[in-house]
Amino acid sequence: MVHVKPEYTSEELLALSGIQHFHFCRRQWALIHIERQWQENALTAEGRILHQRVDDPFRTEVRNGLITARAMPVASYRLGLYGVCDVVEFHPSPDGVKLRGHEGSFLPVPVEYKRGEPKPDDRDEVQLCAQALCLEEMLVVELPRGFLYYGEIRHRVEVPFDTELRETVQRMAEEMHDYYARGHTPRVKPNRACQSCSLKDLCLPELQRKVIAASTYIRQQLESD
Repeated sequence: MVHVKPEYTSEELLALSGIQHFHFCRRQWALIHIERQWQENALTAEGRILHQRVDDPFRTEVRNGLITARAMPVASYRLGLYGVCDVVEFHPSPDGVKLRGHEGSFLPVPVEYKRGEPKPDDRDEVQLCAQALCLEEMLVVELPRGFLYYGEIRHRVEVPFDTELRETVQRMAEEMHDYYARGHTPRVKPNRACQSCSLKDLCLPELQRKVIAASTYIRQQLESD
């Protein structure tokens, strides 16, 4: 049973970006965030370069009433996550928050940049929603939506932050903390996605498929004798 803490300390916060890894493959997440292993391939390099073009922590733009903040640090002590939003747009809105140095109220809208195209599952949406929950906690405001920008299609995809998505983020954050507290690296279920994983040579999914239980090994040895 996963233990749910009412609030985490600064020392207990986990990387928000890891929730996407966790959604894709629990073992990949554990290798990176528990065992501190990492290898870069062409796909991760492209993603890193795309984020470098977007992330500029010293740059804030104001255009036609829209405020755009880049590389904005965020954290949630309820989820136990911290990270950086690629872009947070502050749109004029009566339902928003006050910003120092600006007149009126503004509603934050997180925008996450991804290489490639939309995924067949909701791992990107989960990561974006986790950013939104951090912003909500920090700014005491409710965010209805955000956007994912995909480099392959050069198009924004709107993501509503509905109840189901929010509950998925909560559940995965709790699981991540449970794994981390136990130092647990789970076994992998090999699939086609393993071929493009940057940790394939460290994970060795094919060898894990061949691992057998100790009881089975002993029985096989006795039978062979």
